[in-house]
Amino acid sequence: MRIDIDRDRFLATLDEQSEFGATDAGGLNRLTLSEADRAVRDWFLEQMDAAGLSTRIDAFGNMFGRRVGDNPDTEPILVGSHLDSQPYGGRFDGGLGVIAALELIRSLNDHDIATRRPIEIVNWTNEEGSRFQPAMQGSGVWAGAHSLEEEYAKTDTEGNTLKDELDRIGYLGDIPAEPGEDYSAYLELHVEQGPYLDEEDRDVGIVDGIVGISWGAITFRGEADHSGPTPMHYRHDALVGAADVITAIRRIPGTLGEKTVGTTGYVDVQPNSINVIPGEVTFTWGFRDPDDDVVDEAFDRVLEEAEAAANREGLAWDWEERMRAPSVDFPDRTVSAVASATEDLGYDAKRMVSGAGHDATHAASVCDTAMVFAVSEDGKSHSEAEYTSPEDCFTAANTLANAALDLAEPITQ
Repeated sequence: MRIDIDRDRFLATLDEQSEFGATDAGGLNRLTLSEADRAVRDWFLEQMDAAGLSTRIDAFGNMFGRRVGDNPDTEPILVGSHLDSQPYGGRFDGGLGVIAALELIRSLNDHDIATRRPIEIVNWTNEEGSRFQPAMQGSGVWAGAHSLEEEYAKTDTEGNTLKDELDRIGYLGDIPAEPGEDYSAYLELHVEQGPYLDEEDRDVGIVDGIVGISWGAITFRGEADHSGPTPMHYRHDALVGAADVITAIRRIPGTLGEKTVGTTGYVDVQPNSINVIPGEVTFTWGFRDPDDDVVDEAFDRVLEEAEAAANREGLAWDWEERMRAPSVDFPDRTVSAVASATEDLGYDAKRMVSGAGHDATHAASVCDTAMVFAVSEDGKSHSEAEYTSPEDCFTAANTLANAALDLAEPITQ
């Protein structure tokens, strides 16, 4: 059975969600558990209620809405993504997948299509990991990869705990943050966040798996001193040590593999004055590769570089790994459902591995999982310049809807 979602309604709803936390440059600033996040959550809850879904919120703020199946004893299909954003990020990252899941339900209702399996849609808490680390936090707690109490205690830069912020915005739910039952499959639609679909002029992406990721931070401690009278050979400059390692983070991927990437995205320098030798610097690393052994090698290499830099400059140092997500290979059953949908709809699709982490990483430990990628124009994401055309949004959402319908087992009259 094939279904076509309501294109105009879907695109209008996508635009509507982007009004919460909208920036003047056309992006989003909707950090997790912020006032903008509260507002879009309230709105999404209203949309799920209006679609006739039975809603619930778990103890980590993950939001679920269920459409009943003809056989309530069957394992449900889960479909969704996230509504939080990067600071000054794009309006498609995450939100597109959630609205596509909502439109799936609405379109099934429009056409009175019953399914043997229940279908559930979800908005995961804190996929981005910008305000609280790690990323993919809500799905990680739900899947048992993280301890609920440990994640509750995480703080943002202002010292607010995650649990207190969940409570403050009214989304500290009263049911356990865990599956609670077996699930048949999880599907997620997301923008590619890379250039390949756009470069090859493809319609949509069929995601076979997700890269492994290591995130962490290193702190160097030297001696803050006057930048004028202090001789060069007296100095213990924490920023010099950090600069050496940051350069290494840029170069390490080129020595490991064609698909390895490495980034320093955050640097905190103290006291951060033009006239003072930096006494303390904290900076981050992020490595990704489809091969977990390569990620492990990059991790080992950055610590070797940090030790060498600390010795050269006479610095004390420590480190912490803030996230380690293993690579994921999606099973053939769910990937084939996505591929079949693209074939039935006549879309020119590309099979690919995701270079970014997604909630599907953790869902894959609970049930069979797959993803759909929408085209990212020029590959831009985590930026207000992120853009996916209305046609590409619709194509990806229509693919998701048909793959989900197949897995949910439609009942033909």
